[in-house]
This record gives sequence, C-alpha cells and structure tokens, in this order.
Amino acid sequence: MKFDYRLRAISFFAVALAQFAFPLQGTSQVTPNQPIKNIVLVHGAWADGSSWAKLIPLLQSKGLHVVCVQNPLTSFADDVAATKRIIDAQDGPVLLVGHSYGGAVITEAGNNPKVVGLVYVAAFAPDQGESAASMAKPYGATPGVGELRPIEDGFLVLTQRGIQEDFAPDLTSEEQMTMFATEAATQGAALGGTISIPAWRSKPTWFVIASNDRMITPQQEKDSAEKMNAKTLTLPTSHVPMLSRPKEVAAFISDAATDPSRLTTAKK
Repeated sequence: MKFDYRLRAISFFAVALAQFAFPLQGTSQVTPNQPIKNIVLVHGAWADGSSWAKLIPLLQSKGLHVVCVQNPLTSFADDVAATKRIIDAQDGPVLLVGHSYGGAVITEAGNNPKVVGLVYVAAFAPDQGESAASMAKPYGATPGVGELRPIEDGFLVLTQRGIQEDFAPDLTSEEQMTMFATEAATQGAALGGTISIPAWRSKPTWFVIASNDRMITPQQEKDSAEKMNAKTLTLPTSHVPMLSRPKEVAAFISDAATDPSRLTTAKK
C-alpha cells in the first residue's frame, strides 16, 4: 500500500509540475490584428513531417514558430484530428500550410478559430461534399497514380519508380531515396474523406502551383487557386516544391504570414 501511495504521489507531482512549467496554450484568445508567428505544416500522403525539412530552418530564421503535424494517414478523420490537436496547442493565430492530400486536411481542420489563413502547396483543395479523390476525377489519372500499390487493409504505397519519376523527379537521387525510405503507407479510404465546411471559403488563401506536377495535374491546382481567389506562386517544379525550391516557398509563406490583406479579406 505504501508503494502504491508513493507512485500516486509521484504521478500527481509530475502532472502538476508539467502544468506549471508548460501551461496549456489552447486557451489563448485570437484577435484579427494579431501578427502570425505560428506556422503549422501538414504533410500529404506517402510522406511524413520530414518532407518539410528544408523549409523549417528558413521559416525559423524569420522568427516564426514552426510545427509539423505527423498525420497517421489511417483515415481522413484521424488526420484532421491530428491537425486540430496541433493547432489547439499553439499560442496565438496560426497560418496553416498543407501539401498534396494535406490540402484536403487543412480545408477541414482550417475551420478552427485559431487559423487565420491557409497556404496550399501543390495541394488538393476540395469544396463542400468533395474529397481529394473526387475532385481529381475530372482531370484524369496522373502518371504518379499508376505507381501506387496496395499492401494490406486498404493501405497504399508509392513505388520507388513513382518517387523518382513522378513524386520528386527534380530532387537528387540521394534525396529521392531518403523520401522512399521515409514514405508512410496511406489508407486509400482517407483520400475519399469528404469536406463538411471548406475553410478556404471564409479565410484568406495562398497557393503554390507546381507547373511540372505528375501527382496532381497543374491545371487542377490552377483551377483551385482561381476558385478560392488565392494569391499564387507558380514554380516549374515537381510535386514537392518545398524540397526542390525551398527558398521561394519559404518566402511565399513568410509573406503570407505578414500580408496585411488577411486582416480585411472576407470571403462569402
């Protein structure tokens, strides 16, 4: 009994200390005129947080607080929940950045009141009732889709050839192999997760269009950016402009964080 009492006392002390040393940030209020210091990066399918590796130090050097969501890629609901969890943990307004399928995730998770802007990087931007998969259908299958392979329980992986020729052909061979080694299996059904309320309809948006993309058609990216009236940056890159042209993408995100127009942009 004495041993059990001591364990409970230690556990209580540890929890109390953690709350004192690291107060919960989710309770802070966000006002429209607050400067953005928090950048939350949301990776896409067949990737993980390391896909932002080149971008992180560039944004940090500008005084921004950067956090990467680690999407489980087990379902759309799980990925949205993981993103909301990180948004809630930030102290102050958030600029939410999504790559590829991560664009669908931020479209739903971006309704969080702490989110004051959304940046899409070679991404899906579904409308209400749409999913990443459904919005891509009218544009036809891209070369990268042909390199997806099922494993088990509905999960999909991208082949090494798919990484090298379609996902990231403009990276070095070493970078491609690192991406292949860190690839995360993705539940195919996650790509069919539908949007309830698209955050881009009520919040200011920015869009990086990858004009040589072989995973999402560049025309789809252009059409999405036009539909949401987003400020755009077009780069002659593959599906991963944040890795092939990190300086330009970092500057675009930094500019979005300081863009005064977000204070007056009201979408209907």
